[in-house]
Amino acid sequence: MKSIEGNFDNPQVNELLTKHFIELRSVSPAGSIHVLDIAGLKDQSIKFWSFWENNELIGCCALKFLDKNHAEFKSIRVADKFRKKGVGEKIINYLTEEAKKSGIIKLSIETGAGQFFEPARKLFTKFNFKTCAPFAHYKEDPNSCFFTKYVI
Repeated sequence: MKSIEGNFDNPQVNELLTKHFIELRSVSPAGSIHVLDIAGLKDQSIKFWSFWENNELIGCCALKFLDKNHAEFKSIRVADKFRKKGVGEKIINYLTEEAKKSGIIKLSIETGAGQFFEPARKLFTKFNFKTCAPFAHYKEDPNSCFFTKYVI
């Protein structure tokens, strides 16, 4: 699995992110949509990667730096063809290692509370993320679940 930082202009990356935005917006109630569009992912506080296998896009992810010790996972997405093949686990491991290299000791994530988001919640739990209170700019929301873990 090869990673490329940035790469927003690649048509395959753009297509995967667009699908991600449309799908998450379709399953999230108004006022509870926290997915970032491409412009949002280009913010200076965010690092974004796409992942490739034999010139085929297999997924993407981002790491948003909240402060010098705390970061948030954003826009983790696996291409449909590669789902249920361990790619999500590889992406989480990659993000965790990148966070550690940057001096991050606490990782957090917000995901939906609905059935659509159940696989994501199971994956984060598998990686020892624990439920937590809202962090950063988030507020209590019955449509969101918040997770965190320390990576020291």
